[in-house]
Amino acid sequence: MVGGTVDALLGLLTPALSGTGPTALPSPEREAVVAALNGVLGDHLAATHNPLATPMALRSEGRALVLCGAALDSAVLEHTALSTRFPQASPTLLVMVHGLCMNDLQWQREGHDHGAMLAPLLGATPLYLHYNTGRPIAQNGLEFAGLLQRLVSQWPVPVQRVLLLTHSMGGLVSRSALHQAAAAGHTWPARVSDVVFLGTPHHGAPLERAGHGLDIVLGAAPYAAPLARLGKLRSAGITDLRHGHCTTDTAPLPLPAGPRCWTVAAVLGDGEKALTGRLLGDGLVPLASALGQHKHAERTLAFAPERQCVVQATNHLQLLSSPAVAAQLQRWLMPTAIPLAIPTSPATAPVTTVTPVTP
Repeated sequence: MVGGTVDALLGLLTPALSGTGPTALPSPEREAVVAALNGVLGDHLAATHNPLATPMALRSEGRALVLCGAALDSAVLEHTALSTRFPQASPTLLVMVHGLCMNDLQWQREGHDHGAMLAPLLGATPLYLHYNTGRPIAQNGLEFAGLLQRLVSQWPVPVQRVLLLTHSMGGLVSRSALHQAAAAGHTWPARVSDVVFLGTPHHGAPLERAGHGLDIVLGAAPYAAPLARLGKLRSAGITDLRHGHCTTDTAPLPLPAGPRCWTVAAVLGDGEKALTGRLLGDGLVPLASALGQHKHAERTLAFAPERQCVVQATNHLQLLSSPAVAAQLQRWLMPTAIPLAIPTSPATAPVTTVTPVTP
C-alpha cells in the first residue's frame, strides 16, 4: 500500500492497531507501531482527527496521568487521585522525554531503563512523556509546557526539583517547552535543576530522502520496520528534527539559562575507527550537532566542557541501554558519596568507552 494513498493505508492498519479483532497486535508491539506511524504521519493524523493520533500525556508504567485544567474543583479532585496513585510521591520528579517514532515504553531497552535506574538513586518519582512525534516540535513544546505546569500544581507534595532526561527529538521538545514556559510566566522552569540530552540533534540531523535515518529509528520496533518505506513522507516533526528547529520562527534558541545542561553524544567507531565514527556520529545525529557545536560561534550552544561526553562504539538507539551512559548519568546527577549502580551489559553488546570533551 506504500504506493497508494495515505488514508487507504491507514484504513488497512486501523484494525490491527485498534486493539481488537483477530489481526490486532499485542499491546507493546501495537504501541510501537502506532508510535512509528505517528512519527511518519503524525501531523496528518492530528489534522484529520484520526483515532490513531497519539494524545500527549505523562505516563507511569504505561498508564496516563489525567491532569485537569484550570478549574479549581477539578484540580482538587485530580490532586486526590494523584495522591491515591502515588502514595509515596516524591518532591523530586524525573521526567523522561522520548525521541522520534518512539513511545514511553521504549525507554526499556535490552533489559535496562535509565529512568528506572536513576529514580531510586535520586529519590525521585519517574514519569514518562508520551506524545505524537510527527507534530511540529514547537507545538509539542507548548503543550508539554502546559502539561508540566498542571503537573506541578496538582502533584500530591510540593515539587522541589524537576530533572528532564531526554533522547533525540525529546531534547528539542524540552528546550522548546522551557523557552515557551518562560515566555508564558510558568512556575515550573524554576524547579528544573538539570536537563540531560542523549543524542539530541541540536543543529539538525541529515535524514536522507530515502529514509536511512528512519530505518535506524524504526528498527527499534520489528513490527514498525516496514514503515521505513514511507520515508518519502515527511511529517512536520521530521522536518523540524532535520533542521533542529525548536520554535515556530526557526530562530536559533540558546540553552535554558536556569538548569544545568548536560549532553551525551555517540560515535559508531572506537580506537582506529574513531575518526570515521566522529564523521558519522551515532548513525543518525552528527557528533557536532549532538554537542551543540556550530561553524558560526553565535549558534554554538554553551555546554560547559565538563558537561559533555562522547560515548564510542555506540549508535543512536544504544544510548538508551549503554552502561557507559548509565554510569555517566549517575556521575552527573547524583551526590558523589553514593556508589554507582552500573548495569551489566549484555554479552552481545559492544564495549563502550567514554571520551570527555576537552575545550
